[in-house]
Amino acid sequence: MNSIKTTALLAALTGLLLAVGSFFGGAKGMTIMFVVAILMNFGSYWYSDKIVLNMYGARQVTPQEAPELVRMVANLAKKTNMPMPKVFIMDTDMPNAFATGRNPENGAVAVTTGIMRALSYEELEGVVAHELAHIKNRDTLISTIVATIAGVITMIANMAQWAAIFGAGRSDGEDNDGIAGIVEFVFLIVLAPLAATLIQMGISRSREYQADATGGVMCNNPLALASALKKIEYYAQHRVMAQATPATSHMFIVNPLSGAGNWMVSLFRTHPATEQRVAKLEELAVTIRK
Repeated sequence: MNSIKTTALLAALTGLLLAVGSFFGGAKGMTIMFVVAILMNFGSYWYSDKIVLNMYGARQVTPQEAPELVRMVANLAKKTNMPMPKVFIMDTDMPNAFATGRNPENGAVAVTTGIMRALSYEELEGVVAHELAHIKNRDTLISTIVATIAGVITMIANMAQWAAIFGAGRSDGEDNDGIAGIVEFVFLIVLAPLAATLIQMGISRSREYQADATGGVMCNNPLALASALKKIEYYAQHRVMAQATPATSHMFIVNPLSGAGNWMVSLFRTHPATEQRVAKLEELAVTIRK
């Protein structure tokens, strides 16, 4: 299913870029954007994980630099017969974490310095198990590709806004004042960013529940993960991670922009409500005890 979603998203990105090329440059613009689309698809598949890690200044750590964290990841990976993912740390006080990588063989787990200070060992283990679950469930490729596509759509929308201000449009002599031109501008300026958010929301909500369940079983302590989610949510509601962007917010275990005060962030949540996730984990804990 994730392979089908990946193909569909990359096809959608190609179509969107071709439409933008046609709007701004006619046939020549479409040709240029076709080449750009091929490069974007290639880069999204092979390098989107590196792009996101670099965006957050994540640095890979060795067992000598972070022995407890690396050992924790190694033990959980071994427990579920997964390849050992690379381990990264992001230097920020905000507690959060995400996983990336196009497949389990190229997986990576990134945690913030803030989460290592804010959580107990058992809570952090629950978070790491959740992120390993994303890798095991092969969510990470689709997640990082969505981040890349959402970033491109946002960039295109910004271009369209500037084009509207300066009167840019088709270069092949077509009338820009007609209904078609208005519709295209509305799509680029309003609907494209909305589509990016809806894509994130549709992918992220279901996979978060599944990763919670898989991670809770993996660490054999769903209540520790539930406690971690409550703590991370508290911080996210009261402070905003400075480096976080809407295009990548769906990748984190808890949306780092929850406390941004933006009505769009609240309306189009990329994660299920933390209270619902905690309730499901508490139910899982009862099942495991039985």
